[in-house]
Amino acid sequence: MGRKRPSGFTLIEVLIAMAITAFVSMIAYTSLSTVMSGVERLRENTDRIYEVNRALMIISRDLRQFANRPVRDEFGEVEPALTGGLLARFPLSFTRTGWHNPNDHPRSNLQRINYRLEDGGLWRDSYAVLDRAADTEPQSVLLLDQVDDLLLTFLPALEALQVQTGGTTIDTANWSENWVADTSVPDQDLAAPVAIEMTLQLEDWGEVRRIYALPPL
Repeated sequence: MGRKRPSGFTLIEVLIAMAITAFVSMIAYTSLSTVMSGVERLRENTDRIYEVNRALMIISRDLRQFANRPVRDEFGEVEPALTGGLLARFPLSFTRTGWHNPNDHPRSNLQRINYRLEDGGLWRDSYAVLDRAADTEPQSVLLLDQVDDLLLTFLPALEALQVQTGGTTIDTANWSENWVADTSVPDQDLAAPVAIEMTLQLEDWGEVRRIYALPPL
């Protein structure tokens, strides 16, 4: 009888098995990497949605509590209760009420707020006093980053409100781009607008527009 050949795998079979294992591993890694990238993008998108909505909510809260109280700036000049636009010192500056005082400090419940754009971020300034001194410093908080531009327009009166064809969209094309006092008329009492449109140009989302109605005074 002939000798029985020992059982086992040939070199070709081992190489084929290794190739199949490597191919399966590559598919599994690619699938896992895709899933992990998707989860990370979803988390980033969720975080961004939260950041944008939080900033818009804070702006809405401030404007809902607008108070018709002019202030004096650090130079002794009178600032109207609300001012803003391209010609103003700040894109939006106004007095608001509802400043909580849980520790019962001897101060007003009114607060002066500025919104401004700096270094690609939307900032909110708040002052501890209404009528500021030369050394009064605001508390500044970054509300939202990746902001390329900030534009505001102002509706002077309800009679000027127009609706686009179809009756579903407010036409803001004729709203005022500036809400500032006429410097040729000293001590002019600048009335507040009835509504404000804020347009944010975000690096990742593009244009975000919101219209805020001010409370009746």
